[in-house]
Amino acid sequence: MAKAILGRKLGMTQIFTEEGQVVPVTVVESGNNVVIQNKTVENDGYNAVQIGFGAIKEHKVNSPMKGHFAKAGVAPVKYVREMRLENASEYNVGDTINVDIFSAGELVDVTGTSKGKGFAGGIKRHNFARGPMGHGSKSHREPGSTGAMISGHGGRVLKGKKLPGHMGSERVTVQRLTVVRVDADRNLLLIKGAIPGPKKGLVIVKSTVKPGKN
Repeated sequence: MAKAILGRKLGMTQIFTEEGQVVPVTVVESGNNVVIQNKTVENDGYNAVQIGFGAIKEHKVNSPMKGHFAKAGVAPVKYVREMRLENASEYNVGDTINVDIFSAGELVDVTGTSKGKGFAGGIKRHNFARGPMGHGSKSHREPGSTGAMISGHGGRVLKGKKLPGHMGSERVTVQRLTVVRVDADRNLLLIKGAIPGPKKGLVIVKSTVKPGKN
């Protein structure tokens, strides 16, 4: 069964196994996700579940979303995300999803928004090599050529060219991470390794699309 849940990244720490080995983990706070809408192939052309997470004051919700929540009969939430799941029909509007849907040892994919790093040069952003650092060099950290000559009339910069620009603050998914521990009492998931995003950032934890071998 495909599973998904929304949560907040609290940060990283480490725990010890029964054998005394240290394991770096990221702590994700979740729990009390509510199913707001169930989309099916018959009605919408695809299977998906709309899930909400996070408390929010009612006066901060706009009118269209108030009507959407009222139709589902659920309290307003801060975050609403849609998950494409083949078993969407197994979820009912108003159902609550908690961290106990996952178990220790399970493989998951985690999606978040990476940390924004502002404007960055080609060396930092794309791992370019720098030019000679001697006094005669006119190109220490410049990106170099940006376009080829076309019929002797000059070139143009092709779309997708790696150049300096805005770095980070984009959707990133890390696959096949292991759930080390599930703390249902405190609504916490301990996931081995690092996940995208800053502390308190929203993340989506889903069953991995590449199960394979652990």
